[in-house]
Formats: sequence, structure tokens, C-alpha cells
Amino acid sequence: MEKNIRAFVAFLKDERGASSETIRAYHSDLRQFLTFASSKRPPGAAPLKPLDVDPMLVREYLYWLDRRQEQKSSMARKLAALRTFYRYLNRNKTRRVNPAAEVRTPKLPQRLPRVLTKDDANALMEFPEGDGPAARRDRAILETLYSTGARVSELVGMNRADLDVKEGLVRLRGKGRKERIVPIGDVAVEAIKDYLASLPRRPPPVMRHADQGQPVFRNHRGRRLTARSVARLVARYSAQLAGGRVSPHALRHSFATHLLDEGADLRAIQEMLGHASLATTQKYTHVAMDQLMKVYDQSHPRAGRTPAARATSGKTKS
Repeated sequence: MEKNIRAFVAFLKDERGASSETIRAYHSDLRQFLTFASSKRPPGAAPLKPLDVDPMLVREYLYWLDRRQEQKSSMARKLAALRTFYRYLNRNKTRRVNPAAEVRTPKLPQRLPRVLTKDDANALMEFPEGDGPAARRDRAILETLYSTGARVSELVGMNRADLDVKEGLVRLRGKGRKERIVPIGDVAVEAIKDYLASLPRRPPPVMRHADQGQPVFRNHRGRRLTARSVARLVARYSAQLAGGRVSPHALRHSFATHLLDEGADLRAIQEMLGHASLATTQKYTHVAMDQLMKVYDQSHPRAGRTPAARATSGKTKS
């Protein structure tokens, strides 16, 4: 099992071109399952093999995760990692076995995405202070996330060759290596140009094979910024907001919701977000309607109800 996990990780890196964050997550999840499954074997037993795993063992693993109070979303991700691992193993096998495929995914709670108000989004863009390269980079990152609706993995994967500043366009590489070209606003373009102009003129660092191209956003050593670093800086600046910290994904949600508020077509938003299904994009209509009803209840002189009254209005009186 351990040998096959190493081969799978190499496959993700060399053939699938998966991001370092994706590879790290798969490796960690599969190693955790291997540790759990191996602990269930009798003392002195041979190392675990892929065919030794059955659906019952996978269910025991999920039960163990649940007792550790793992979030349902985390449990679902770990189960998906097992399914993908076995699909990889089955590619060239006549006998196809996938014990994880027979286990039901834990039901996830339906949550509306966190969305910034337009005022908070504008305020967030102004929080990075100073004229140094770090402050200019952080301003450019925030502006780009909010201007394009890019996933954080797409943002850190941007190369200089992906930017067309004259036309106001940027190429993003999404899930499954799918590329799309989306508009990028003038403010974000100017922030990127300002940041790039502040960088010292020196030869670019030698890039690894999986990191070809000159990245737009770099760390202090001149190498490509990681998704984790972007998440930290977004959390740091957004902590100054009244509503508290947000993730980079909240800027993606805000991008879509604010476009919808201003009358943008849902299918156009779908294209810009890179959603394969329109149903995924439609959740933003619920967010926009929820915000609209709050504004109506608070502002319209004839609404006659507070948000709290609206929440309880559907309950039957005893």
C-alpha cells in the first residue's frame, strides 16, 4: 500500500501536473488512512496491500474520524482521496476494485458562502499600507482576487505571460488543467504593474520542472507564492473588518454576488468562475436574494418586519 501511495503521488505530480497543495492533501489523507488501517492488523502481519482494504474497513475509518470530531467536509475529502487512489490503481487492471466507491459520502451541511459587503470589500483593498514591494504585492493580490474571482490556486499559478494588460484580460488555469480567459479590472491591472515595477532587477530564480514560467506573485526569495501564504495574508488584512477574518474564497464569492447584484448574466458569471455546471453558480442567487431581503426589511418604510420577525414568521403558533 505504501509503495502504491508513493507511485500515486508521483503520478499526480508528473502526469497530472497537480498543484503542490493538492499533492500534499492527497498524500496526507492517504497516509492517515494507511496508519489507521495498519493499526487494525494483527501483530506480525504482512504490510497492508490495496486488496486487503474492503468497504467495512473504510466505514470503520470514517467512524473513527467522526469520533475525533472531524468536520464532515474533511471526511468527504478523505473518502474522495481514497476513491481517486483506487481509480488510479485500476487503470491497467482487469479486476477493478474500489472499496471506497461502495461507501456513502457523509452528508454535508448546506451553507451559504460568506460574502463581503461592497463597502467591506472596498475597505479591504485599502488595508495594505506602505510603498515597499510586500505592501504593493499584497494590494495587487487582493485586487486581483476580487477583480477576477480567481481561486487562490489559480492566482498563485499566474505567470506574467498570462497577463494581457492592454486588453485587460488574464488566463487562469483551473481544476483539471482547464484554462479560461477572464477580464481583469483597470484598478487590479494598475496594482499589478505597480507591484512588478517595485521588484529589484535581478535574474529570475531557477524554477523546478513543475513551476515553469515567471510567476506574477512571489515571496521574498523571488519564488512563486504559495496558496497557504495568500490565505495567511488575506486573513491578516481581513481581521481588521468588523465581521472578522475571511478566506481568499470569500473574495471569489463576493466577486460573483456583487456582479449578480449589478445585473450580470448568470451564465457569464459561470464562465468567469470556471464552473462546469450552472447549478454550482446558482447558489449565488440565494446569497443575493438573502441580502436583498435584509436590506428591504431594514430600509423599506412599509416592510413592517424586522429580520428577526421574518425568521420566525413561518413558525406555527401553539
